[in-house]
Amino acid sequence: MTTTWKSGDKKPSNQEPNNTILGTMLSSWSRQQKLAMIAGFTILGLLLVVSACSKQGPKPALVGVSSPSATSPMPTVAATPAVTMTGTVPVAATKVKKTSKKRPANVTYSDANSGVSFLYPRKFALTSGDKAQTKLAALGVNEVPMNFVQPGGVAVATVALPGDSYPGTDFASAFFNVNVNRSVSEQECEHFAFIDTRNADGEPVDAEKVKIGSTDMEMTSDFSANAIKQAETQYYHSYENGACYEYVLGLGTEGFATEGGIEHVNRDEVFAKLEKILASVKIKPVETEHGPEPSIATIAAGKE
Repeated sequence: MTTTWKSGDKKPSNQEPNNTILGTMLSSWSRQQKLAMIAGFTILGLLLVVSACSKQGPKPALVGVSSPSATSPMPTVAATPAVTMTGTVPVAATKVKKTSKKRPANVTYSDANSGVSFLYPRKFALTSGDKAQTKLAALGVNEVPMNFVQPGGVAVATVALPGDSYPGTDFASAFFNVNVNRSVSEQECEHFAFIDTRNADGEPVDAEKVKIGSTDMEMTSDFSANAIKQAETQYYHSYENGACYEYVLGLGTEGFATEGGIEHVNRDEVFAKLEKILASVKIKPVETEHGPEPSIATIAAGKE
């Protein structure tokens, strides 16, 4: 019986041998070989998956890394202490330098009412106003009166040397005092109420004209002593601002300088310090409502 094949029909003879060969090959493989083949395909699949992920993975990773660096404030916070520390060091050094500066050795005193101003050493003690005259009695010398020829004097200020200025000597006290009297005329200001006791006979001695700094003044002195205490004062008068200004330089000593190893204080040295204060005196013009009050002598002269 002859079999006739049509052109449209498939030839089963072409596929049959291939299926037979594949089935023969698979049937001839052992179980281990089959497992190995399956594992190989599995690994190949995994490698393909990993490869695909690795190609797409960097894009999110780059975004994740760059985003924190751009938005995170951590670098700025970390930099702030560094800037603060840098700025703090010079400031601290500057404060130390300011506190190490020494204060001026001299201090300026000024009185608006009298217009008086002068320089005195910082270590000296200053009292002003009504307490100035009271202070004189506590300096270890006799109370020092004002030396105006007319009443009406007012104490302005007193500067006293420290009590331990000359250790090992008979030094007790020293002071510089300022008084002002607006009831004294210019002619009366040239005179003093007490005689100059430098004359051993006790005869009055005319006031001495001296020049202190740029100011012409009249000067007299007084000296008193007993067995324990000695006091020496120098008075200076000048007329300015329609008033008589009086400056008193005083030195007090006590004890017996020849006993117990005590020496006499150098009087010239003490008065040189006081005269230095006197030389620094300045008088600023002061306006008064009624001007200087006339003295008794001026009123009497007017009546005549």
